[in-house]
Amino acid sequence: MTDARPPFPPFDLDSALAKVQAAEDAWNTRDPHQVALAYTEDSAWRNRDVVLAGRDKIVEFLTAKWERELDYVLRKSLWGFRGNRMTVRFQYESHSAEGQWFRSYGNELWEFADNGLMRRREASINDLPINEADRRYFGPRPESERGPGHDIPLD
Repeated sequence: MTDARPPFPPFDLDSALAKVQAAEDAWNTRDPHQVALAYTEDSAWRNRDVVLAGRDKIVEFLTAKWERELDYVLRKSLWGFRGNRMTVRFQYESHSAEGQWFRSYGNELWEFADNGLMRRREASINDLPINEADRRYFGPRPESERGPGHDIPLD
């Protein structure tokens, strides 16, 4: 595996959209080791109330996350970008071991190193219990729902 992850900053609209879609695709694999490769070795994270740094801690965090957030499926949407930074909105759905479904809403602040790896990620997230019948995401985003005009809804 290479230590570079195109597209590289500074981002334009097309490269920013591609970076967001690549992140969505990776997270939808629910493979902590694959996801962690998109981050620098010393990447700093804040996720809700958890602060951590480094790929090993990212793998540990994501492993625990996907053990409790079952059937996780994610959508991301570019909010803005400048230079080597982006803001992203996201929603994901998952359920607990007891069967309660949730839609989680949030935003992330991203900062990238010159090699295209993310060196900083700050995520604010809140959860809304939903009925299984109210789910809207049933797997990775199909090709027909990618690109301009396929933003995620506010609610």
